[in-house]
Amino acid sequence: MSTYTHVLYQIVFSTQKRRPCLSKENRDKLYKHIWGTLNNKNCHLYRINGIEDHLHIITHLHPSIALASLVKDIKLSSSSMIKQKLLFPSFNGWQNGYAAFTYSISEKSRLIEYVKNQEVHHKKMSFKEELIRLLKEHEIEYDEKYLL
Repeated sequence: MSTYTHVLYQIVFSTQKRRPCLSKENRDKLYKHIWGTLNNKNCHLYRINGIEDHLHIITHLHPSIALASLVKDIKLSSSSMIKQKLLFPSFNGWQNGYAAFTYSISEKSRLIEYVKNQEVHHKKMSFKEELIRLLKEHEIEYDEKYLL
């Protein structure tokens, strides 16, 4: 028998110190780069979006890929590309760590719409408020000092 999986992830991480440096005009270049990284790892990207200080990635992982390794590769590769192409002049790197949440495949459409509408969503709620809501929704214990 072969291996069959479909684990839907929402991966969330921010810029270092949540610096609002991801200007809108260059985000598409960043997103295409991350999409390429996911493709190279045989992971399917459903949606990527974000605002000035953080990203959301909706993907499924190939069974041979570890989540931590994938996020590490995305961050290293995108940081290098951002600095090489000078996409975001005040970008100093990504935060340490990330948040990742799993969802049922039946939630895929709702989740894609949620990520698609990040700019509208964040007119009402900060990234920290959003992250706390997601952590509580998924019953994940957290330490407030890491949510600065």
